[in-house]
Amino acid sequence: MAEDPEEGMLSWDETVFRDEHVFEIDYVPEVFRHRESQLQTLQYALRPAVRGNRPLNAMVRGPPGTGKTTAVQKLFGELGAQTGVRTVHVNCQHDSTRYAVFSRVFEAIFDYEPPSSGISFKKLFNQVTDRLVEDEEVLVVALDDVNYLFYENEASDALYSLLRAHETHAGAKVGVILVSSDLDLNVIEELDGRVQSVFRPEEAYFPVYDRTEIASILGDRVKAGFRDGAVSTEILDRVSEFTADAGDLRIGIDLLRRAGLHAEMRASPVVEAEDVDAVSEEAKHLHLARRLDGLTENERALMEVVADHDGERAGDVYEPFAERTGLGYTRYTEIVNKLDQLDLIRAEYESLEGRGRSRVLSLEHDPGAVRERL
Repeated sequence: MAEDPEEGMLSWDETVFRDEHVFEIDYVPEVFRHRESQLQTLQYALRPAVRGNRPLNAMVRGPPGTGKTTAVQKLFGELGAQTGVRTVHVNCQHDSTRYAVFSRVFEAIFDYEPPSSGISFKKLFNQVTDRLVEDEEVLVVALDDVNYLFYENEASDALYSLLRAHETHAGAKVGVILVSSDLDLNVIEELDGRVQSVFRPEEAYFPVYDRTEIASILGDRVKAGFRDGAVSTEILDRVSEFTADAGDLRIGIDLLRRAGLHAEMRASPVVEAEDVDAVSEEAKHLHLARRLDGLTENERALMEVVADHDGERAGDVYEPFAERTGLGYTRYTEIVNKLDQLDLIRAEYESLEGRGRSRVLSLEHDPGAVRERL
């Protein structure tokens, strides 16, 4: 007799979770701890929008997993309840061109996507601004992971169009929040002079959570997301310590969810140390998986080629890459630079005997982990 594939697992109506959505990336907690001063800065910048005026612009910076996106989502949730204010959150990891940014704004305003081709940016821009003026709405756009716009050399054009909308359309009121996790990127200095002259943002910095703060935030998630008694204090401490070492709260939240699922697979009503240990390796690679998910087909192709030719010269790596994609060397160099900025590969110059200096490409992560997640 064949074994029951569900033997050893909890039944469909049994679960360790009270609300699994608590551990999803888009979940906004009712209580947002340890970011009071940052929220006050953003509220100060956005307050004019509630009165029908153009808000101040804002710059939100900090390492990954420090609450930047959640803060914006929480404030946008409050602003969205106000009459005359339109908020649009753009994930620049996926929408990394000026046209893509305005397509997302268009979709939020008109409730349908613009054509992917056949409509000029000027027409798209005019339709957006005309509707804002007609409806007397203030637009606030959050460009999350704005560093991706810089990697594609699209940041200045996108910001210029948003910040100067009132010059071409009288009555248009637009404010911008930039969110960046790339601490090596000096946003202001990298912008064109024409944008620097009008972009004078309020700045909110989000530092890494300390061990105590991590424990309190994860404790809130456990109370909201797990059934009573499913996660002990010892397990919470274990996850908090792992999270503090990783320096990213999102890793701890993901680890809790995976550990809960692993406990269910064992038919256990409680999460134990073996569940945390079994899924910790996957949680550790959360950054890698998310960054790879945001890559284009050609960028993923280069990651695969570098994995096969780790430590080789850029010129030698280009040959198999060109065979796969048909792209020229200029575009290849642009992709190399982007992956280097994303800390997915290292592109370091080395002196080669008789050949001068040449860049050598290496993966920043274990090749097996990269291949598994591509």
